[in-house]
Amino acid sequence: MKRFEGKTLRWDWRDSIVELTLDHVPANEIGTETLADLEKFAAAIPALAPETAACIISSARKQGFSAGADLRQLFRGAEPLSEKERLAGVRQFLERIHSVLNAIDAAPFVTIAAVHGVCFGGGFELALACDIIIADKMARFAFPELRLGLIPGFGGIPRLKRDLGNAFVRDLLLTGRSVNAARAQAVSLVAQLTAEGEALKIARSTAAQIAKFDAVTRAAAKKFIKPIPHEELRREIDLFCELFTRPAVMAALKKFVESTDAMPYLP
Repeated sequence: MKRFEGKTLRWDWRDSIVELTLDHVPANEIGTETLADLEKFAAAIPALAPETAACIISSARKQGFSAGADLRQLFRGAEPLSEKERLAGVRQFLERIHSVLNAIDAAPFVTIAAVHGVCFGGGFELALACDIIIADKMARFAFPELRLGLIPGFGGIPRLKRDLGNAFVRDLLLTGRSVNAARAQAVSLVAQLTAEGEALKIARSTAAQIAKFDAVTRAAAKKFIKPIPHEELRREIDLFCELFTRPAVMAALKKFVESTDAMPYLP
Protein backbone atom coordinates (compact mmCIF):
# COMPACT_ATOMS: atom_id res chain seq x y z
CA MET A 1 0.00 0.00 0.00
CA LYS A 2 1.96 3.00 -1.28
CA ARG A 3 -0.69 5.56 -0.45
CA PHE A 4 -3.07 5.74 2.48
CA GLU A 5 -5.51 8.34 3.81
CA GLY A 6 -6.80 7.61 7.30
CA LYS A 7 -8.77 9.53 9.89
CA THR A 8 -5.67 10.79 11.72
CA LEU A 9 -2.73 10.39 9.35
CA ARG A 10 -1.77 9.72 5.76
CA TRP A 11 1.23 8.40 3.93
CA ASP A 12 2.56 8.57 0.40
CA TRP A 13 5.44 6.70 -1.27
CA ARG A 14 7.55 8.41 -3.91
CA ASP A 15 11.03 7.63 -5.26
CA SER A 16 11.89 5.17 -2.46
CA ILE A 17 10.78 7.58 0.31
CA VAL A 18 7.62 7.23 2.43
CA GLU A 19 6.23 10.40 4.00
CA LEU A 20 3.83 9.73 6.88
CA THR A 21 2.00 12.85 8.04
CA LEU A 22 0.18 13.04 11.37
CA ASP A 23 -2.95 15.18 11.08
CA HIS A 24 -5.38 14.84 13.98
CA VAL A 25 -7.12 17.76 15.71
CA PRO A 26 -6.04 19.41 17.90
CA ALA A 27 -2.43 18.33 18.42
CA ASN A 28 -2.05 14.74 17.16
CA GLU A 29 -3.00 13.13 20.48
CA ILE A 30 -2.64 9.36 20.17
CA GLY A 31 -5.91 7.59 20.95
CA THR A 32 -7.75 4.62 19.48
CA GLU A 33 -8.21 6.17 16.01
CA THR A 34 -4.56 7.16 15.64
CA LEU A 35 -3.50 3.77 16.94
CA ALA A 36 -5.68 2.04 14.35
CA ASP A 37 -4.14 4.12 11.56
CA LEU A 38 -0.62 3.46 12.86
CA GLU A 39 -1.41 -0.27 12.91
CA LYS A 40 -2.25 -0.04 9.21
CA PHE A 41 1.16 1.50 8.59
CA ALA A 42 2.92 -1.17 10.66
CA ALA A 43 1.10 -3.84 8.67
CA ALA A 44 2.25 -2.19 5.41
CA ILE A 45 5.95 -2.12 6.37
CA PRO A 46 6.81 -5.58 4.92
CA ALA A 47 5.29 -4.62 1.55
CA LEU A 48 6.92 -1.17 1.54
CA ALA A 49 10.35 -2.36 2.69
CA PRO A 50 11.78 -3.82 -0.57
CA GLU A 51 11.42 -0.50 -2.40
CA THR A 52 11.85 1.94 0.50
CA ALA A 53 15.06 3.61 1.67
CA ALA A 54 13.59 5.93 4.27
CA CYS A 55 10.38 7.01 5.97
CA ILE A 56 9.79 10.54 7.25
CA ILE A 57 7.21 11.03 10.01
CA SER A 58 6.03 14.63 10.40
CA SER A 59 3.00 16.64 11.48
CA ALA A 60 0.55 18.84 9.60
CA ARG A 61 -0.66 20.43 12.86
CA LYS A 62 0.78 23.85 13.70
CA GLN A 63 0.86 23.03 17.44
CA GLY A 64 3.62 20.52 16.87
CA PHE A 65 4.58 16.91 16.26
CA SER A 66 2.31 15.33 18.90
CA ALA A 67 1.05 16.25 22.37
CA GLY A 68 1.11 12.58 23.39
CA ALA A 69 -1.53 10.06 24.44
CA ASP A 70 -5.20 11.09 24.26
CA LEU A 71 -5.63 11.31 28.03
CA ARG A 72 -9.20 12.55 27.81
CA GLN A 73 -10.20 9.47 25.85
CA LEU A 74 -8.23 7.26 28.20
CA PHE A 75 -9.99 8.67 31.28
CA ARG A 76 -13.49 8.66 29.82
CA GLY A 77 -13.09 5.07 28.70
CA ALA A 78 -11.70 3.92 32.03
CA GLU A 79 -13.80 5.88 34.54
CA PRO A 80 -16.97 3.74 34.44
CA LEU A 81 -15.09 0.44 34.54
CA SER A 82 -14.08 -1.76 37.45
CA GLU A 83 -10.41 -1.86 38.43
CA LYS A 84 -10.00 -5.22 36.71
CA GLU A 85 -11.61 -3.95 33.51
CA ARG A 86 -9.48 -0.78 33.55
CA LEU A 87 -6.33 -2.82 33.89
CA ALA A 88 -7.30 -5.14 31.03
CA GLY A 89 -8.20 -2.21 28.77
CA VAL A 90 -5.05 -0.19 29.36
CA ARG A 91 -2.84 -3.26 28.99
CA GLN A 92 -4.45 -4.12 25.66
CA PHE A 93 -3.93 -0.57 24.40
CA LEU A 94 -0.28 -0.56 25.51
CA GLU A 95 0.39 -3.95 23.93
CA ARG A 96 -1.00 -2.64 20.64
CA ILE A 97 0.99 0.61 20.65
CA HIS A 98 4.18 -1.24 21.64
CA SER A 99 3.68 -3.61 18.72
CA VAL A 100 3.40 -0.66 16.33
CA LEU A 101 6.41 1.22 17.71
CA ASN A 102 8.51 -1.96 17.73
CA ALA A 103 7.63 -2.44 14.06
CA ILE A 104 8.74 1.11 13.25
CA ASP A 105 11.86 0.66 15.37
CA ALA A 106 12.79 -2.55 13.55
CA ALA A 107 11.85 -1.46 10.00
CA PRO A 108 14.69 -2.25 7.57
CA PHE A 109 14.49 1.25 6.07
CA VAL A 110 15.63 4.37 7.94
CA THR A 111 12.96 6.25 9.87
CA ILE A 112 13.23 10.01 10.42
CA ALA A 113 11.08 12.10 12.78
CA ALA A 114 10.77 15.68 11.50
CA VAL A 115 9.74 17.56 14.64
CA HIS A 116 8.36 21.02 15.29
CA GLY A 117 6.53 22.46 18.29
CA VAL A 118 5.40 20.14 21.08
CA CYS A 119 6.75 16.61 21.13
CA PHE A 120 5.47 15.31 24.46
CA GLY A 121 4.67 12.00 26.10
CA GLY A 122 3.49 9.41 23.59
CA GLY A 123 4.42 11.70 20.70
CA PHE A 124 7.96 11.86 22.03
CA GLU A 125 7.92 8.07 22.28
CA LEU A 126 6.91 7.82 18.62
CA ALA A 127 9.86 10.05 17.69
CA LEU A 128 12.18 7.90 19.82
CA ALA A 129 11.17 4.81 17.84
CA CYS A 130 12.64 6.53 14.76
CA ASP A 131 16.32 6.26 13.82
CA ILE A 132 16.95 9.98 13.42
CA ILE A 133 15.24 13.02 14.96
CA ILE A 134 15.48 16.28 13.03
CA ALA A 135 13.96 19.23 14.88
CA ASP A 136 13.43 22.90 14.23
CA LYS A 137 14.66 25.33 16.85
CA MET A 138 11.18 25.85 18.34
CA ALA A 139 10.60 22.16 19.12
CA ARG A 140 10.23 21.06 22.74
CA PHE A 141 10.46 17.57 24.23
CA ALA A 142 9.00 16.32 27.52
CA PHE A 143 7.70 13.38 29.52
CA PRO A 144 5.01 15.07 31.67
CA GLU A 145 3.48 11.77 32.84
CA LEU A 146 4.71 12.06 36.46
CA ARG A 147 2.29 14.98 36.86
CA LEU A 148 -0.46 12.37 36.61
CA GLY A 149 1.22 9.76 38.79
CA LEU A 150 2.31 7.72 35.77
CA ILE A 151 5.40 6.91 33.76
CA PRO A 152 5.70 6.98 29.95
CA GLY A 153 3.95 3.87 28.68
CA PHE A 154 4.70 3.67 24.93
CA GLY A 155 8.31 2.49 25.32
CA GLY A 156 9.93 5.85 25.92
CA ILE A 157 12.10 5.03 28.92
CA PRO A 158 13.90 1.98 27.46
CA ARG A 159 14.40 3.71 24.11
CA LEU A 160 15.71 6.92 25.67
CA LYS A 161 18.08 4.87 27.88
CA ARG A 162 19.26 3.05 24.77
CA ASP A 163 20.21 6.29 23.07
CA LEU A 164 21.30 8.69 25.82
CA GLY A 165 23.09 8.95 29.15
CA ASN A 166 21.11 8.11 32.28
CA ALA A 167 21.60 11.55 33.86
CA PHE A 168 19.58 13.25 31.14
CA VAL A 169 16.98 10.47 31.14
CA ARG A 170 16.42 10.83 34.90
CA ASP A 171 16.21 14.63 34.66
CA LEU A 172 13.62 14.49 31.89
CA LEU A 173 11.57 11.73 33.52
CA LEU A 174 11.63 12.80 37.16
CA THR A 175 11.10 16.55 36.71
CA GLY A 176 8.48 16.42 33.95
CA ARG A 177 10.04 19.59 32.51
CA SER A 178 10.38 20.18 28.80
CA VAL A 179 13.70 20.83 27.09
CA ASN A 180 14.24 22.94 24.01
CA ALA A 181 15.65 21.70 20.73
CA ALA A 182 19.09 23.21 21.35
CA ARG A 183 19.57 21.24 24.58
CA ALA A 184 18.11 18.13 22.93
CA GLN A 185 20.77 18.40 20.24
CA ALA A 186 23.49 19.02 22.83
CA VAL A 187 22.75 15.67 24.49
CA SER A 188 22.49 13.91 21.09
CA LEU A 189 18.74 13.36 21.21
CA VAL A 190 18.31 15.52 18.11
CA ALA A 191 20.63 14.66 15.21
CA GLN A 192 20.07 17.87 13.23
CA LEU A 193 18.76 21.26 14.36
CA THR A 194 17.09 23.46 11.77
CA ALA A 195 15.63 26.93 11.43
CA GLU A 196 11.96 27.29 12.38
CA GLY A 197 9.74 25.50 9.88
CA GLU A 198 12.63 23.77 8.12
CA ALA A 199 12.62 20.32 9.77
CA LEU A 200 10.66 18.57 7.00
CA LYS A 201 12.81 20.13 4.27
CA ILE A 202 16.02 18.93 5.95
CA ALA A 203 14.47 15.51 6.61
CA ARG A 204 13.74 15.18 2.88
CA SER A 205 17.32 16.01 1.93
CA THR A 206 18.59 13.55 4.56
CA ALA A 207 16.30 10.82 3.20
CA ALA A 208 17.60 11.48 -0.32
CA GLN A 209 21.17 11.02 0.93
CA ILE A 210 20.23 7.76 2.67
CA ALA A 211 18.62 6.46 -0.54
CA LYS A 212 21.99 6.48 -2.32
CA PHE A 213 23.32 3.52 -0.33
CA ASP A 214 22.95 -0.25 -0.53
CA ALA A 215 19.72 -1.46 1.09
CA VAL A 216 21.13 -4.69 2.56
CA THR A 217 24.07 -2.92 4.19
CA ARG A 218 21.81 -0.14 5.49
CA ALA A 219 19.43 -2.63 7.12
CA ALA A 220 22.30 -4.64 8.63
CA ALA A 221 23.92 -1.52 10.05
CA LYS A 222 20.65 -0.34 11.59
CA LYS A 223 19.97 -3.72 13.21
CA PHE A 224 23.51 -3.83 14.63
CA ILE A 225 23.55 -0.31 16.09
CA LYS A 226 19.94 -0.14 17.30
CA PRO A 227 18.91 -3.26 19.27
CA ILE A 228 15.34 -3.20 20.57
CA PRO A 229 15.20 -3.50 24.40
CA HIS A 230 12.33 -6.02 24.42
CA GLU A 231 12.66 -7.11 28.06
CA GLU A 232 12.64 -3.55 29.41
CA LEU A 233 9.71 -2.65 27.17
CA ARG A 234 7.66 -5.48 28.67
CA ARG A 235 8.60 -4.37 32.18
CA GLU A 236 7.50 -0.83 31.35
CA ILE A 237 4.03 -2.08 30.41
CA ASP A 238 3.77 -3.96 33.71
CA LEU A 239 4.81 -0.94 35.76
CA PHE A 240 2.49 1.43 33.90
CA CYS A 241 -0.46 -0.90 34.48
CA GLU A 242 0.44 -1.24 38.17
CA LEU A 243 0.48 2.55 38.58
CA PHE A 244 -2.63 3.16 36.47
CA THR A 245 -4.98 1.36 38.87
CA ARG A 246 -4.15 3.72 41.76
CA PRO A 247 -7.00 6.10 42.80
CA ALA A 248 -4.54 9.01 42.72
CA VAL A 249 -4.02 8.49 39.00
CA MET A 250 -7.72 8.52 38.19
CA ALA A 251 -8.08 11.67 40.30
CA ALA A 252 -5.23 13.35 38.42
CA LEU A 253 -6.69 12.33 35.07
CA LYS A 254 -10.09 13.69 36.13
CA LYS A 255 -8.51 17.03 37.02
CA PHE A 256 -6.73 17.07 33.66
CA VAL A 257 -9.92 16.30 31.73
CA GLU A 258 -11.84 19.01 33.56
CA SER A 259 -9.15 21.63 32.99
CA THR A 260 -10.20 24.63 30.89
CA ASP A 261 -6.63 25.37 29.81
CA ALA A 262 -6.11 25.12 26.07
CA MET A 263 -3.08 22.85 26.48
CA PRO A 264 -3.00 21.64 30.11
CA TYR A 265 -0.21 19.18 29.38
CA LEU A 266 2.32 21.96 28.73
CA PRO A 267 5.09 22.14 31.38
